[in-house]
Amino acid sequence: MEVVIVPDSAAGGELIAEAMAGLLRQKPDALLGVATGSTPLPVYEALAAKVRAGEADTSRARVCQLDEYVGLPAGHPESYRSVVLREVVEPLGLSESAFLGPDGTAEDVAAACLAYDRALAEAGGVDLQLLGIGTDGHIGFNEPCSSLASRTRIKTLTEQTRVDNARFFDGDIGQVPHHVITQGIGTILEARHLVLLATGEAKADAVALAVEGPLSALVPASALQLHPHATVVVDEAAASSLKLADYFRATYAAKPSWQGI
Repeated sequence: MEVVIVPDSAAGGELIAEAMAGLLRQKPDALLGVATGSTPLPVYEALAAKVRAGEADTSRARVCQLDEYVGLPAGHPESYRSVVLREVVEPLGLSESAFLGPDGTAEDVAAACLAYDRALAEAGGVDLQLLGIGTDGHIGFNEPCSSLASRTRIKTLTEQTRVDNARFFDGDIGQVPHHVITQGIGTILEARHLVLLATGEAKADAVALAVEGPLSALVPASALQLHPHATVVVDEAAASSLKLADYFRATYAAKPSWQGI
């Protein structure tokens, strides 16, 4: 996989936003897979700035969710549908019709998972999927020991993930749902380009295991090693545990003509 070490989160956001803009220049109706949380916000802010400056055209772009909480009422501000509408769809000037996501309010959650996998396939597949990584190495909500061939399904959150996400619920872990719908690792790997963004020292060990460690269900993000076009963008803090950090810096610096990733 490609590993790009950037000075800070803003630089990472700009790099990935330019990659998305470049993709949209080649394929105006590209399907962009988006992640939630604080890490990808610089990406969305940089892409929205490009749209306002006329440097990116999102008029035909589509976006899709990586995951969704189960059981939050429709319109809940921390449902991932609400978050994506607020942080991605609206700033990019997209309509809700350009947005695909699983139904976390469905009575039959298993059927909703199957329906979402079908919807992604019928949409032509994801062109670029943005990912984050958990401190335990999870991607999406594929917790450690998830099957590397898994499809979109319901998962039970670990206590650590609920603790990590409590900050979005006023710090109250009791408000964090216990279950989610998540694209499975097998579903994620079908995207044409995977881009993982990680910032901060807290992610350093997980990044090192995903990039340099063995392929293991204990580190779901290590599945990116199987993908033909996976890019990992990390700031200096998140790169601090990489044994090959100097090599990755030199490799990227040797390609000054690269535009995006």
